[in-house]
Amino acid sequence: MIEEAAKLLARSRFAIAFTGAGISAESGVPTFRGFNGLWKKHRPEELATPEAFRRDPRLVWEFYKWRMDLIWKARPNRAHYALAELEEMGILKAVITQNVDDLHREAGTRNLVELHGNIFRVRCTSCGYGEYLKESGRLEEFLREKDLPKCPDCGSLLRPDVVWFGEPLPRSALDEAFRLAERADLVLVIGTSGVVYPAAYVPQIVKETGGKVIEINPEESGITPIADVFLRCPAGEAMGKLMTRVKGLIG
Repeated sequence: MIEEAAKLLARSRFAIAFTGAGISAESGVPTFRGFNGLWKKHRPEELATPEAFRRDPRLVWEFYKWRMDLIWKARPNRAHYALAELEEMGILKAVITQNVDDLHREAGTRNLVELHGNIFRVRCTSCGYGEYLKESGRLEEFLREKDLPKCPDCGSLLRPDVVWFGEPLPRSALDEAFRLAERADLVLVIGTSGVVYPAAYVPQIVKETGGKVIEINPEESGITPIADVFLRCPAGEAMGKLMTRVKGLIG
């Protein structure tokens, strides 16, 4: 199956990747619902809503700063680096991710579409202010700050620039993801359940427009029925083997 996947990838003209929480598991980033199940007697999904933020912004920010600190200490794994290398080789044209952990960017991926935002970005609840805390160099200071974060432009509350339950995906990111999927002749689907819509339409669009679907997942998902090749193993292991074969085929 690795050989078949490598041949499809090496022959592709416009390959993209579509990733979910599973690709970051080997980096020590738990899936959202895997954050110990409960956090200080709260279920994480109860805190990731606009209603929770309106009700108790301090509690929500406490949760998100805890998550930011945890994810900040994580490092990209072999799968993240392999995708960045495939992009460098000209095979992979873009990575579309459902993750907010920034590990694709850390690994060197340049053409990245973040469907659910980025945990290291903040935005104002009133005006158009936004800040990428890693780029501004304020992340450590931000995590230490005890007061609620306020917008430097208008003084309103800042919030994490992520998509919460009940919120739509950013239109520009979704449009870009669908545009890439319509152009792609192959999609590498890694570590996603394939049941969260509208994001899960990405591999389906590739399939419907005649492209190939390669899925990497330790267990079957909502994508498995449409996969041309299904590699049942962890992302890092599969991508390591796949890279070796692709390099052998094109070298």
